[in-house]
Amino acid sequence: MPWRTVADGAPRGRTRTRRRAVRRVAPPPLYAGCALFLDIDGTLLDLAPTPDRVRVDADVATLLPALWLRLGGAVALITGRAMADAERLFPGVALPIAGQHGLERRAADGSIGRHERSAPGFARLRRELERFAARHEGLLLEDKGATLAMHYRQAPGLASHVHRTLRAQLAAATGVAAWHLQPGKGILEITPDGHDKGTAIREYMMEQPFRGRVPVFVGDDRTDEYGFGAVTHLGGWAIKVGAGGTCARFRLADVAAVRRWLTAALVPTESPASETA
Repeated sequence: MPWRTVADGAPRGRTRTRRRAVRRVAPPPLYAGCALFLDIDGTLLDLAPTPDRVRVDADVATLLPALWLRLGGAVALITGRAMADAERLFPGVALPIAGQHGLERRAADGSIGRHERSAPGFARLRRELERFAARHEGLLLEDKGATLAMHYRQAPGLASHVHRTLRAQLAAATGVAAWHLQPGKGILEITPDGHDKGTAIREYMMEQPFRGRVPVFVGDDRTDEYGFGAVTHLGGWAIKVGAGGTCARFRLADVAAVRRWLTAALVPTESPASETA
């Protein structure tokens, strides 16, 4: 079958990390030896009905460069948004960014790598989904360049219909056998195999200034489970924001809690080595 839905944080054919309900455990304080990876929507910024309606306040725009300085440049944004879209949210904040779940990535040295979509049936699939979205109020199809995302946060009653329709459309499409469906919060994305937030983090961890540090990833939904699995495998900290089953060891209650935890990292501690325990 040319489609499959990823619902447990790992596609078939790759090592799965079990998602489970865990008690809320606050993460240790960040320290100078960490490499910090941050999701955006639902983690740094509160969710909004549509991607273009999120609110970026001055506090978080100031927080990111301060963290970059505190951690010696080892801070990156890991997002499902297109990289250009993430840059528009934080103008003047030139952090490394992995966009579209790692399909495009700006390294710390400023170099950019992109994995362009090449499936011959992709344009036709996009047109079919555009027509589907136009028939249903509250649906929004977002073409990110390398992936397609159907947003149904404004029409939650259509969730099952959206999932069934996209499965059928992807199954009927030709030339997109290596693509899968990736669910999130009020969103269902069509993405190619082989690239996710976990692979993006692993790529950063092979580069300076991330190499040799303790990787820390903070995220809030199913797409972030890839990143949680990657940092856990590398001996780092996986931090889930909000409720829900997860493979992450640590939790923060909401976006406000994430910001408080990050802000606390700007105050130097006397014995950072003890914080890794």
